[in-house]
Amino acid sequence: MNCTWPQNDPQLLDYHDNEWGTPVHEDKKHFEFLVLDCFQAGLSWKTILHRRKHFKKAFANFDVKKVAKFDEDKVAELMQNEGIIRNKLKITGTVKNAKAFMEVQKEFGSFDKYIWQFTDYKTIITKVKQPSDIRATSPESDEMSKALKKRGFTFVGSTICYAYMQAAGMVNDHLVTCSRYKEVMK
Repeated sequence: MNCTWPQNDPQLLDYHDNEWGTPVHEDKKHFEFLVLDCFQAGLSWKTILHRRKHFKKAFANFDVKKVAKFDEDKVAELMQNEGIIRNKLKITGTVKNAKAFMEVQKEFGSFDKYIWQFTDYKTIITKVKQPSDIRATSPESDEMSKALKKRGFTFVGSTICYAYMQAAGMVNDHLVTCSRYKEVMK
């Protein structure tokens, strides 16, 4: 039995089968997941994933240096973009997060080196037996949230951080019966 959350949605299935839970070590991909998870706050992942290509275009192909330079005019333009979630706090938060992301890169050499410290530089294997066993937070996501907030990030509560950890392969929450469970551990 594979994970049940993708249901029969082709985009969710593709995301599950090819991305979710695969360890990420590329800063551009980390930034992409940070942007998408920021916009996911209070919404479903399906809503965000179905708009992913619009987010990619709106946020300069997830180029952190370009996003960090977005000004009020660009924010106003994005507020008119029907392809994304038009939430001003999330849009300005993404610009703020881009600036904080670059500060982390400057200090640690890469965001990857910084973010993986919260799981001791390895994937946490949760051994989930049924969907109801998947949790929404963890001590690691609590710690990550506090640390990111101290560095000026926004929309990084513990639940968002845990979703980010799942997406970036910092935690393996595939059901133990799912074909991807062992694949992502290689």
